[in-house]
Amino acid sequence: MRAALFVTCVNDAVYPATGIATVRLLERLGVDVGFPEAQTCCGQPQFNTGYRRETEPLVRRMTRAFEGYDYVVTPSGSCAAMVRHQYPRIGDEAAASLAARTYELTEFLVDVVGVTDVGAYFPHTVTYHPSCHGLRMLGLGERPRKLLESVRGLELRELPGAEECCGFGGTFAVKNSDVSAAMGHDKVNNAVSTGAEVLCGADNSCLMHIGGIVSREGAPVRPVHLAEILASTEEEPWS
Repeated sequence: MRAALFVTCVNDAVYPATGIATVRLLERLGVDVGFPEAQTCCGQPQFNTGYRRETEPLVRRMTRAFEGYDYVVTPSGSCAAMVRHQYPRIGDEAAASLAARTYELTEFLVDVVGVTDVGAYFPHTVTYHPSCHGLRMLGLGERPRKLLESVRGLELRELPGAEECCGFGGTFAVKNSDVSAAMGHDKVNNAVSTGAEVLCGADNSCLMHIGGIVSREGAPVRPVHLAEILASTEEEPWS
């Protein structure tokens, strides 16, 4: 099975450990992983702000970058949703082909590789935040939870108000900063109420927003991307 890693801007620039964890995890499961260096921003910030024409060159570049791969895997429901739902609307047949081959990490593991137990070990208490794009646009459903429930040593605790938005929403956090911060505070308070050590998510854009509030408040919970938990094993624990 040959797959390309679509690492996304946020991971490449701010959270490279998530990209490394994704590759480590996929290779452990026998996937041949490539990394097209010509990949770029998927265009979601531009498109969502109304700059459709400026998004089109990014779509063309992305479709060329990922030619020849059976699957494209990304540890981001937000960017996966952009490619899957918007590329067929603003691109050509090549863009539609890329959309059909693009998977968010958890759905690739469960639906394509066919596993829920990836051999992970993570001896911590964890609560899970489902990001909006993964939950509502991709319909990830129980896939992330099934993966977490199969991790040895992990105790999964229910997050109150789990399906409520954390308040990031890309440019929403810029245009509506007070509302965004209030929503983020609610998410952090709910996570703390579980007593979990780790707040897990599958989108680092959400975790970045949540992590900023955690840092400012000194909240006793640590945001960690799901890929990093799944990449952790007893022999090679993820820090």
